[in-house]
Amino acid sequence: MPLAPTHGHGSSGLDYRRDVDGLRALAIIPVVLYHAGVPGFGGGFVGVDVFFVISGFLMASLISSEIAKGEFSLVRFYERRIRRIFPALFTVLATSSIAAWFLLMPAEFVYFARSLKAAALFTSNIQFEKESGYFDIGAQMKPLLHTWSLAVEEQFYILFPLLLLLINRFARRRARLIVTGLLAVSLVACTWMLFRSQAEAFYLLQFRAWELLLGALLALNAIPVPQQSALRAGLGLGGILLVAIAIFGFSDQTLFPGPAALLPCLGAALIIHGRDETGPAGRFLQSRPLVFVGLISYSLYLWHWPIIVFSREVAGRQLSLLQGSLIVIASLVLATISWRFVEQPFRGRASFVKRIPMFASAAGVLIASVGLGDYVAHHRGVPDRLPADARTVYASTYDQSRFSLPPCFADSDKSGPSVADIYAGKLCPLGFEGSAKPSFVVWGDSHSGAMAPAIDAAAKLVGITGLFAGHSSCPPLPGVQLTPRGDTGLCGDFNGAVHDLIAAQHIPLVFLVAYWPKYVHDAELPNEGPYFDLSVPPPLDDRSASVVETLDRLVAELTKQGTRVVLVSDVPEMGRYMPEAVAKAITRGTSTDVAPPLDYIEKRQALSHAILTRLAARYGAALIDPLPSLCSHGRCDAVRNGLPLYKDADHLTATFAATLSPLYVPVLSEARR
Repeated sequence: MPLAPTHGHGSSGLDYRRDVDGLRALAIIPVVLYHAGVPGFGGGFVGVDVFFVISGFLMASLISSEIAKGEFSLVRFYERRIRRIFPALFTVLATSSIAAWFLLMPAEFVYFARSLKAAALFTSNIQFEKESGYFDIGAQMKPLLHTWSLAVEEQFYILFPLLLLLINRFARRRARLIVTGLLAVSLVACTWMLFRSQAEAFYLLQFRAWELLLGALLALNAIPVPQQSALRAGLGLGGILLVAIAIFGFSDQTLFPGPAALLPCLGAALIIHGRDETGPAGRFLQSRPLVFVGLISYSLYLWHWPIIVFSREVAGRQLSLLQGSLIVIASLVLATISWRFVEQPFRGRASFVKRIPMFASAAGVLIASVGLGDYVAHHRGVPDRLPADARTVYASTYDQSRFSLPPCFADSDKSGPSVADIYAGKLCPLGFEGSAKPSFVVWGDSHSGAMAPAIDAAAKLVGITGLFAGHSSCPPLPGVQLTPRGDTGLCGDFNGAVHDLIAAQHIPLVFLVAYWPKYVHDAELPNEGPYFDLSVPPPLDDRSASVVETLDRLVAELTKQGTRVVLVSDVPEMGRYMPEAVAKAITRGTSTDVAPPLDYIEKRQALSHAILTRLAARYGAALIDPLPSLCSHGRCDAVRNGLPLYKDADHLTATFAATLSPLYVPVLSEARR
């Protein structure tokens, strides 16, 4: 993120460089336009990398200069950091907290609370790495997501001054060599981690430090500053070109950071190192508009993202180009006000706030932020904020049966029944519990857990016993190669054990239940989450080859061994979290009819339904389709009797699922005979 200028007007003893402020503008403008959804700026996120290089250069220049003069003080250094970072940051945190209180649903508010605490402690990069990737829709709806880069920088600023002090004390002549070595190690580590965990490579300091260290090397004069004006001009133009290539050539699909980040970072380094004052690049970067945007860049960075996120919350959808453009303008205005009346009064030795009160105030707002974050998280998002009817609707979020939770359900964290438990038949029972021998097995992923209450109720009515075998993100497809959405190793072991259990115990009936559209298209609905955009067509690419092959083989094997197979088609996907969407509609007085239209859902389910229908006909299997129970007359229900039918975007609530038991009574009655 863009730090407030540490050079400037004599306050730090460094020469003020207008071109560096211009470079800040060259970085922040693409970031804001990228976040606002303005076309053409697909790589605008690289502006953060440019800021890292700038920050490393300025900090190393300041610290090394003061160390050389014998004037460096850690207390004074951190005082400057607090004066420049805290006022605007905590103003944004306070304002965002107020907006979150009124606009966010409890689960969203819990995520916000965690990020609020992490932002105050400058650990939000670690928090967001644990939660999700930068480009997914969950991340796009987090108002404080952008504070991750501030956390990276502040963590760097805790360690880097100590490093320079140690180098000055014990290895002054090897300073450049040591910094170069650390840069190389960090870059190699980042590249290595990129192919193992892109989120870690993106968020964590050890994999981003090389970008700041690149700027630090420039400050340590690792490369002689060019003297010829033509060479300086060439470096400036070359740097702008490299940054521009990244901004306009990269996209969300670019494997990043790693080697790709070298492009904007080297571009920023060339501009800083060239010190072009009279060439075309220098004149461009020193122009008054760019310098002004550079001066307000810290406030602009802080304010623009929460405005975008909360605007999406109010609109309930992705922002249009016009809305995004208006937000850019509003962010510029607010950033200017913030820079003038929030940032400036705390800066410099002439500030009206002295050191001791300033440290005390900083500690106070930090403790308050952490305390609020803990309170909200502990109280599960404070649902009492909502009107009573909205609160009742939102409670459907937690309406799930034991079949969706450990120990009955196997989660991705390896909780739930183990492979040994499955082989021993130690699975949660369904239906009538008086029989020792199971008559059926329900086998599938999390959608099997959501549908299990219906089969459980039907089995109790019929008077037979079954077993439940469900695993998160694992369809009942032994040996199929899953995408990163599922753990191939865990799924293989789990499914193999269930398959062997059915054969070993000669179980006569098996229900295969899964999120079939997701697997045959290798994609969930677009924007699935807090909002949903019907103008974006559902993913319909046919990627079902491995699913069809594996499912065909499985149904053939089960049928051959005498097990009757029941293929359960999936429920309609809603495209948004229903309890949140309905509760928001109630709170805002808008329509609660928020389900996608039937034709949209039928297009999405056409391929998976055709595959299941074809296999059922080929092997004499039964096919159960719950869609008609949820949809009729051209529409699907999101709400019945005032309550959502789903606990999220594609899992039924346990209460509603139980009402679907009549669908399963006929086939279970046959099994009893």
